[in-house]
Amino acid sequence: MKFLALFAALLIEQLRPLRHGNPFYLAFTRYANSLEQQFNAGQYRNGVIAWLLMVAPLVAVTLAVYYALYGMSPLLAMLWGIAVLYLTMGFRQFSHYFTEIMHALRQGDLATARDYLGRWRGESAAEFSANEIARVAIELGLVGSHRYVFGPVACFVALGPAGAVLYRMAAVLGEKWGGRRDPVFSEFGRFAERFFFWLDWLPARMTAASFAIVGNFEDAVYCWRTQAPSWATRVHGIILASGGGALGVRLGDTLHQHGSVEFRPEMGIGDEADVDYMQSTVGLIWRALVLCMFLVLLVTIAYSLG
Repeated sequence: MKFLALFAALLIEQLRPLRHGNPFYLAFTRYANSLEQQFNAGQYRNGVIAWLLMVAPLVAVTLAVYYALYGMSPLLAMLWGIAVLYLTMGFRQFSHYFTEIMHALRQGDLATARDYLGRWRGESAAEFSANEIARVAIELGLVGSHRYVFGPVACFVALGPAGAVLYRMAAVLGEKWGGRRDPVFSEFGRFAERFFFWLDWLPARMTAASFAIVGNFEDAVYCWRTQAPSWATRVHGIILASGGGALGVRLGDTLHQHGSVEFRPEMGIGDEADVDYMQSTVGLIWRALVLCMFLVLLVTIAYSLG
């Protein structure tokens, strides 16, 4: 059932993609902002209470509906799982930026590529060279594939529809409330940040392992082991190091922005990033997804056979 739900959700998402600014995400964001305004008094426990009020009811409702429908018919429960997956995962929530950037670079239109990349990352890319645009786009694509596809899939397989909802909400709140430098905000968001860190610990490593298996395994493992700890966000470092090694491309490194040079650790190994490596990134992500689907199918068959 889980394999069929995953397959159906991916197919529907390709045919009718759900954009990031859809009504469901907008309503979630408004509610999160409202809770933050009401509860953020700069204390850790307030962040825990707000997080529980945000996440627990939706996870509980998702779980209750699933078991209620399963009691009536496993088919209805599977349809519920498809609907939940459609709302919590999907390539199209980030891939349209990647595609537009790749097309612009092939046309030699750096201005358009910079514009799309700036909108994607939420920060100007006006000073980026073609190599820097391709490099950052590949980084965002690899991390996005984990955040929007592989992470929710892993939690769905392990915990059912409630797991996919938990992952998506924890990811959004961890990014929205966590990682702030202001002491008032940092204490409020510390629980959200740490919860998602531990929830994502295994899925992130499964994603990195998938990249290694379907790409250059030796280089991916080498980069994962030696480079990942140097990245500012360890989980992203694992994914970027493994993905860069699997592709044979150099990621990270320096960026020209804000009138100066930003120095970043080097991730991956091999050639400079370009539009062809962007195309290779698409292939790597799809091969990793096929591998994951194949493993889910094997587990499903083994379970059905007892």
